[in-house]
Amino acid sequence: MSDRVGVVWDDKLKGYDFGPGHPLAPIRTQLAMRLSAAFELFDHENVVLLSPVLPASRADLERVHTSQYIDVVVAASSDSSFVDEQHGLGSADVPVFANMHEESARVCGATLMAAQALHSGEFDHAVSLAGGLHHAMPASAEGFCVYNDIAVGIQWLLDQGYERIAYLDLDVHHGDGVQAMFWDDPRVVTISLHESPKTLFPGSGYPKESGGPHAPASAINVALPAGTGDQGWLRAFSAIVPDILEAFDPQILVTQNGADAHLLDPLAHLTMSLDGQRCSYDLVHRWAHKYAGGKWLAVGGGGYAWVEVVARAWTHLIAEITGHPIEPETPLPAEYRAFVESELGQISPELMTDGHTPWARPFDSGYDPDDQVDQAILATRRIIFPGWGLVIEPGEWL
Repeated sequence: MSDRVGVVWDDKLKGYDFGPGHPLAPIRTQLAMRLSAAFELFDHENVVLLSPVLPASRADLERVHTSQYIDVVVAASSDSSFVDEQHGLGSADVPVFANMHEESARVCGATLMAAQALHSGEFDHAVSLAGGLHHAMPASAEGFCVYNDIAVGIQWLLDQGYERIAYLDLDVHHGDGVQAMFWDDPRVVTISLHESPKTLFPGSGYPKESGGPHAPASAINVALPAGTGDQGWLRAFSAIVPDILEAFDPQILVTQNGADAHLLDPLAHLTMSLDGQRCSYDLVHRWAHKYAGGKWLAVGGGGYAWVEVVARAWTHLIAEITGHPIEPETPLPAEYRAFVESELGQISPELMTDGHTPWARPFDSGYDPDDQVDQAILATRRIIFPGWGLVIEPGEWL
């Protein structure tokens, strides 16, 4: 399925580092890239590593961020005691660190490089695991995110003349920053599946948040109840996303692939398995080809069970994107497991599976009005689907 794939990486990307003890540690991405390399995913003829990664220019940042905010980030980058609550800097979530502006801009540069690779026509898919900072707002940092690399990449593509870009957010947290930046732009559809804002940061992402006056029904939010696992998550995913993609007919599909919906993630309350996450990547890949002409830009995102989940999940993601999927029962390479134990003092999982067999009962075959997941699906469909001329409820209930 994947003819030409660009993988953006540069060891300098580890510079986006809030310091010891912070959940968003650069080791997450480094482990995923190391495990992918151990599986020789970068050695295939259809895969090209894209490097070096330069920081995005100020002009590129100003595509989505205010000039004043960028000035504040620059000022904070040389003052470790800097605190600016108005702009979200100096908090426990977003502590300032040396060279913060440059390193945050480099993450944007990585996602921008992936977007440019797709635009060049040389690649069908592009991935940048360092990206995925979906909470950053036009004039403030939020939720571990200083600059919004996803929005920078999408806006750059729009400025090149693209007219239909679909953004799909798989992170357990609502993709609020990207939604805010394209709230009233009919050229961008944002779709976010996340844990209900009643129980999780950032407290947004209700179905009623559906787009601005010039872009009605362009913001699609599926707020899943705490405890939702593979079956419910995949059911909701399949009950919303393909219908919207078919109706919108995107030129490019952009996905944020946070791995924090996993049951072992310490910061959230969904209960997906690695196997459910792998299935989601397979579905996205199929949909990219079916609905977006094969153009797929994928970035990383959240995920805080670094060893247990993130490295394996994102290795499955890269394997799927490159067209060389890894069988679930495959053992992790011995050299990788030895590295994890010697460098981190942790025991790596042995297999590329959690031993689950995920499946999703098709929503259109009927629903249970008392089931909380089905209630969440219906809440979104009732608000969004009429704007796209789509059927709200399964046929036998019409």
